Amino acid sequence: MSGNVQLLSDTLAGAKEEGRSALIAYLPAGFPTVDGGIAAIKAVFDGGADVVEVGLPHSDPVLDGPVIQTADDIALRGGVKIADVMRTVREAHEATGKPVLVMTYWNPIDRYGVERFTAELAEAGGAGCILPDLPVQESGLWREHAEKHGLGTVFVVAPSSKDARLAEITAAGSGFVYAASLMGVTGTRASVGAQAQELVRRTKATTDLPVCVGLGVSNAVQAREVAGFADGVIVGSAFVKLMLDAPDEAAGLEGVRALAADLAEGVRGAV
Repeated sequence: MSGNVQLLSDTLAGAKEEGRSALIAYLPAGFPTVDGGIAAIKAVFDGGADVVEVGLPHSDPVLDGPVIQTADDIALRGGVKIADVMRTVREAHEATGKPVLVMTYWNPIDRYGVERFTAELAEAGGAGCILPDLPVQESGLWREHAEKHGLGTVFVVAPSSKDARLAEITAAGSGFVYAASLMGVTGTRASVGAQAQELVRRTKATTDLPVCVGLGVSNAVQAREVAGFADGVIVGSAFVKLMLDAPDEAAGLEGVRALAADLAEGVRGAV
């Protein structure tokens, strides 16, 4: 088994060698349909994203703001299943050769079976998982199976995390560390501010892993700001909102491709 997480690590390292941050996009599987979601991911990659996180839609998403909740609801009403998430990962990765992660709450994996989920994700070419609500101290079983299948485990750190806790979290993770720049739910913000920069500084003091910032970036100006201090800039709600607001699927795809291109210029403008 070749370590799928290696592609993720190499991609982030490659961006660093170019003197820039990586652009990481988030889109939920099954939105607006399974095929439409796959097309959207391909469009975002085509626009310039380095990595994509595929959201596993959840009926009670504690971290996600109203935009992503709306998209999740559409996907769930459409009957999206874990098999569709795996298909989304496979088709997006095979079409682009780029790293694709799954972002999911713990409960669906627990119900599906950790061994089954990790084996299927690795077989689909997935690079790993972002697990926002899995406490590090309860992650042993997941990490054992993830490592066996060459998958990365990305944990989320927040401004409220104490230094000792940051060290514990970063020691257990792989791929990169997801720094949530603001407390509370995801969504676009007017400014991501100094809080994110301080969190990145504190996190980097504990690890050599890349530190990528999410929650709040929606345009090239903000992407450039965050790229000035983070290894990766994570954008989700802005892509989803474009698709929700688009008059039709073709317009949505063109919109997310254009936004990805704009953001890609932003992360390159930080050098």
